[in-house]
Amino acid sequence: KFALYMCELILVHVPLQFSRHEPGVTHVLVTGGAGYIGSHASLRLLKDNYRVTIVDNLSRGNKGAVKVLQELFPEPGRLQFIYADLGDQKSVNKIFSENAFDAVMHFAAVAYVGESTMEPLRYYHNITSNTLLILEAMASHGVKTLIYSSTCATYGEPEKMPIIETTPQLPINPYGKAKKMAEDIILDFSKRTDMAVMILRYFNVIGSDPEGRLGEAPRPELREHGRISGACFDAALGVISGLKVKGIDYPTADGTCIRDYIDVTDLVDAHVKALNKAEPSRVGIYNVGTGRGRSVKEFVDACKQATGVDIKIEYLSRRPGDYAEVFSDPTKINSELNWTAQHTPI
Repeated sequence: KFALYMCELILVHVPLQFSRHEPGVTHVLVTGGAGYIGSHASLRLLKDNYRVTIVDNLSRGNKGAVKVLQELFPEPGRLQFIYADLGDQKSVNKIFSENAFDAVMHFAAVAYVGESTMEPLRYYHNITSNTLLILEAMASHGVKTLIYSSTCATYGEPEKMPIIETTPQLPINPYGKAKKMAEDIILDFSKRTDMAVMILRYFNVIGSDPEGRLGEAPRPELREHGRISGACFDAALGVISGLKVKGIDYPTADGTCIRDYIDVTDLVDAHVKALNKAEPSRVGIYNVGTGRGRSVKEFVDACKQATGVDIKIEYLSRRPGDYAEVFSDPTKINSELNWTAQHTPI
């Protein structure tokens, strides 16, 4: 109720600073800014003196993250939160008409591979359709810069490792397919405009704000779909009785999946560098990873060592839609954006 009330207030009474362009100030719309990655990106943007508007329906985001950001940056004209659903075209157009955005960082999405195989229509609607509505609003209101949150899941399971940006995109689950469709829409549209576009394909995101102000906090019913990192710490803390490792018969050295684990602090640094390098009529596509693959077993062993807890492990059959091995070649982002992962030890 409070979030809905705040939505009404903000949509009716948009602060003057947010409704007009101001020389020397870049106003960034962060969709999904209450979520895991979006909240960390908002924190970094605010620290770097950007003006930030977060739009989130809190279906996956955390209002506690917004509260933390509001307490850290209470000054007028720094941060506003709008409770809204990006699938509602009327709401999206209202937000764009009442705010003077200079750029959009589009994080908002459902993002669990396993869940996508069970609820494919939800994923196509939430990821692909909502991205189309954002693009239409950007076109209508003259917002010329888009930083798009994509995923290595668009590549599927390539024959060759590491993955480069020109590796064929053959996604094998609805999450990856929906993201690729959104990418295709963005790329087709960009050919007809002078929009500046940066598409960042993430590998497996882990970690949290080094000062402990933000982190990953999915609702209990979503934890079964979540990242191995969250599950490891839940098991170590006793939130769950043990860790379920899905798939030990993959063609890898220890039978478990191999992934490229990228720290969220490094990931948001890539977004800021992408925003600073965005140029009109240019599309940049970049893999964001460390360039090194590590197995799920390696990750679990590191979690045991870091926490000092002998986590109970249950081995289960493979998760639908998963693939054996995925890791990046970050050469392109290293050379073109001067970005390198700094937080690499598990």
